[in-house]
Amino acid sequence: MKKLLMACFAFTVLTGIELMGQQALGGGQAIVSPEIHENHTVSFHLDAPHAQEVKLTGDWMPVEGWVPGSVDMTKNEKGIWTYTSEALEPDLYGYAFLVDGLRINDPNNAFVSRDIATLTNIFMVDGQQSELYKVNPVPHGTVSRIWYDAPALNKKRRMTVYTPPGYESDRKSYPVLYLLHGAGGDEEAWMELGRASQILDNLIARGKAKPMIVVMPNGNVIQDAAPGEGSEGFYKPAFMIPKTMDGTYEETFMDIVNFVEKSYRVKAKKSHRAIAGLSMGGFHSLHISRYYPNTFDYVGLFSSALVPNQNPGATVYQNIDLSLEQQKQNGYKLYWIGIGKTDFLYRANLEYKKKLEDMGMPFTFRESEGGHIWKNWRIYLSEFVPLLFN
Repeated sequence: MKKLLMACFAFTVLTGIELMGQQALGGGQAIVSPEIHENHTVSFHLDAPHAQEVKLTGDWMPVEGWVPGSVDMTKNEKGIWTYTSEALEPDLYGYAFLVDGLRINDPNNAFVSRDIATLTNIFMVDGQQSELYKVNPVPHGTVSRIWYDAPALNKKRRMTVYTPPGYESDRKSYPVLYLLHGAGGDEEAWMELGRASQILDNLIARGKAKPMIVVMPNGNVIQDAAPGEGSEGFYKPAFMIPKTMDGTYEETFMDIVNFVEKSYRVKAKKSHRAIAGLSMGGFHSLHISRYYPNTFDYVGLFSSALVPNQNPGATVYQNIDLSLEQQKQNGYKLYWIGIGKTDFLYRANLEYKKKLEDMGMPFTFRESEGGHIWKNWRIYLSEFVPLLFN
């Protein structure tokens, strides 16, 4: 009996060790970080008693080159480093720690987002704008990851599709917004970083946006899906991969439109199609909408990457002025441009604005504070969507 009890005890201990190896049952350090205060200041804490220097970097800080700035944190007698921010506007924010020069995530914050190959902790300050980014008690749409045939690329590819509340239970047809990501992104970007489904749910529930289908394709033609989600398995995502902005995506984009219009209950008319994107996705939206100049009645360019394309000889980049003129003559309902005043693409967008003015091509131009950041792109989406399909 004694041997049996000892065997059971040993089995229990070994099983417990094995389970601990499979599942992180502990809660980590007994520290709350970040702490969001009623006055909208935010305190960050890190237990690093042996560190010589700890800094906090966050996307609300002025940029230093290509990255957000940083501030020094203060260590107390227990080895806890702390920093409290100034009052922050209601929004979704990202941050990380720099410990003796090494960038790490907050071990006390389980919530992160992936932007290309960088993981960043996130938190939200409540208020008017961030209410759009929250999961509120309203009817919710459905978000699906769909594999589709792309015959022009000779492969199956993956896209993310948002269908509005009620789509599964009614028989209505809906307009479609094709929402494109930036360089280094993929079909996950607008969901993970842009809060697209939350924005749509909340705007539709408030009666500020028409119910619509939102299609978020992968704009990297050499990929069938996001890194880790496709046939290439796990690999480090990269910024400018082969065939980026070389014309192939624009030339083959109708594969996506054709699949959507065969597979979903959509209003397959120009007046019920919109296309918009950020950075590289703005570049794609500009060229797709003029290459197929009688296809989209709504066009949105968010911090558009108006830079020289990677393949000047591509068919899609020929006769740009003629196709823009044709787009103008065909007519459209909205051509919307948003850009941050400190965006490195600001000057290029001003030059494009001047080009449209000289052509007499109607457009809406929106300047915002800040640079090439997701804060701006979430705002642009929340302002663009209510203007669609009216």
